[in-house]
Amino acid sequence: MSADENQTQPESQFQKPGDLVERNDDTGVMSLESLCTNCHENGTTRLLLLRVPFFRDIILESFECEHCHFKNNSVKSAGQIQEKGAKYTLEVENETDMQRQVIRSDTSIFKLETLGIEMPKTDGQMTTVEGVIQNIYESLSSEQPLRKEQAPELHDALVPIIDRLKSMLDREGYPFTVSLDDPTGNSWIAPTTADDVKKYKRRDYPRTHEQNEQLGIAADPNAVQHEGTAEAEEDDIIAGKVYSLPSECPGCSKECFTNFKKLDIPYFKEVYVWGTSCEHCGYRTSEVKTGGEVPEKGKRITLSVENETDLARDILKSDTCALYSEQLEVTVQPGTLGGRFTTVEGLLTEIRDQLRGQIYDIDDTTGSGGDSMASSDKEKWERFFKRLDAAISGEMKFVITLEDPMANSYVQDLCAPAADPQIKTEEYTRTDEEEEELGLKDMKTEGYEQDAENKPADEQQ
Repeated sequence: MSADENQTQPESQFQKPGDLVERNDDTGVMSLESLCTNCHENGTTRLLLLRVPFFRDIILESFECEHCHFKNNSVKSAGQIQEKGAKYTLEVENETDMQRQVIRSDTSIFKLETLGIEMPKTDGQMTTVEGVIQNIYESLSSEQPLRKEQAPELHDALVPIIDRLKSMLDREGYPFTVSLDDPTGNSWIAPTTADDVKKYKRRDYPRTHEQNEQLGIAADPNAVQHEGTAEAEEDDIIAGKVYSLPSECPGCSKECFTNFKKLDIPYFKEVYVWGTSCEHCGYRTSEVKTGGEVPEKGKRITLSVENETDLARDILKSDTCALYSEQLEVTVQPGTLGGRFTTVEGLLTEIRDQLRGQIYDIDDTTGSGGDSMASSDKEKWERFFKRLDAAISGEMKFVITLEDPMANSYVQDLCAPAADPQIKTEEYTRTDEEEEELGLKDMKTEGYEQDAENKPADEQQ
């Protein structure tokens, strides 16, 4: 055998397995032989990479065995685990809501909040709200005859739940609330342009160390977790001094440090600026949290932006604050972007960049915004971003409103201590829903000692 033949031999061996993969250039579907787990013969797995508008890339996977006719399909994320988990909440009120697209990863939990039941974790799937409810209904109702014989009490308890699920599927159970919680951030309920804060919510949250362990991305499951005590011997935190806490990087899950500093904002209150920087993967993030007691009422701040001076105003948006502007047609829900201490221009820029990243993928150089985005939607988003760009550059006047149930948000008053004519501030009474979401209904700071003494002996045990 010649030297040239020795060089080409390994190449032919690596090419051979590739012959088992077929690709349809028209549809983009890849097909390959794979083992059937049911009959252990060879079946066919088909893969399709799909870009979902307003979301990200996913892989549709379908398996079929021609020998035993076993079929299976699932959805997997084509990207990496996101830096934060995500929870979506939707109030279903009509047929349009029932047909909203739902993407579930195998780590997500779909819950019917109205009934207090959840769908167990399964393989990822791409379906609709109706499809998930149909799966829950079929799963519960199909085993009712067996429960009636073996567990009659459980059977009777599930009857009203199954009846309510049937009424939902028959379009008679409106309204009801569903949620989708995924620590990987790779699940999704489709939004619409008509959604408001009460109907559709998305909340991003940092994963706990336990969740990172469950996902298999914790740096060291046996590592001792530091509770975070500041590197200082003082009992009180000194304003302007930087403190460091041991932490876990949301990007690579390796050990890093989170720094924070206390600041006193004139005519407002004390705030804490937090920043995390990872030397391993380069991940960086910052957030602002406010200190002090819980106020009795929420606060609504309305600012009229008329020139570049207004764009340069300092603005603090806490993580409990909602932001909206009718002129810009922008609504930012509580929890989105986290806490931010920046300028009006800086905040609008962050909103624009986040929305652009969700609608036009980073690698989407054509600006198509996804495989199935309608032309009318493309035109609408193009107009939206042009208007937002004009506002950021100071070419148009607009009004923004910060609504914070915890009164932890702030807009710089250029006329302080006198009243600023471009700022309107008003207090409002929190709704029961806001009190519940903030956990204030369960919080009691006075008289709890007496309640403990008056508690019956059996409850104390």
